[in-house]
Amino acid sequence: MNETITVTAKKEFIKWFLSHYELQKREATWLLQYLMSDDRLLSKVHFTDSIRHLPKAVLMSTKCVKLTPFKYCKNKRVILDVEKAFHDIRLRPDEDVYISLHFRDRELSPEYAAVLEANPMEKQNVLQDTLLGLLAELVLDELIYQYKKEWIQRQIDHALDNKDQGKFFELTEELKSLKRANES
Repeated sequence: MNETITVTAKKEFIKWFLSHYELQKREATWLLQYLMSDDRLLSKVHFTDSIRHLPKAVLMSTKCVKLTPFKYCKNKRVILDVEKAFHDIRLRPDEDVYISLHFRDRELSPEYAAVLEANPMEKQNVLQDTLLGLLAELVLDELIYQYKKEWIQRQIDHALDNKDQGKFFELTEELKSLKRANES
């Protein structure tokens, strides 16, 4: 996926798309044509596969797929009216707009792949999930260490109570080994 797509590339893609596919909502076609007509606005448009967690996103589907015809999401609010979405986009031209187009064989389309960008919020979520996973691992490792240490200490006490010198030395070596492993 490309990270910086030119306005010209986006225009060419929209022209290609509109000549090959028919959107379920005619007004959605008009919205794409409007975006294509304004370079400043088109520079804020990003095509993406996923609109999850994005502050301002549009989902459009063609007649050849059975998905939601049109959905505009802004700050977790969903609007199904193309006209309201158009007015919001027109009135706020400096805000990024992420568009996910659903059409037959989109995964195989080199034209779509050429303008496709990653969802920046999903990158953040993946990083956040990775960090949380590492933190959880650290906490679990510490809990396991504490449990093993306490279990060995109880066994050492039991060996002392039973005056089992062999078991005592074996367990103290095991405890030392556990502590060394935890320090590294």
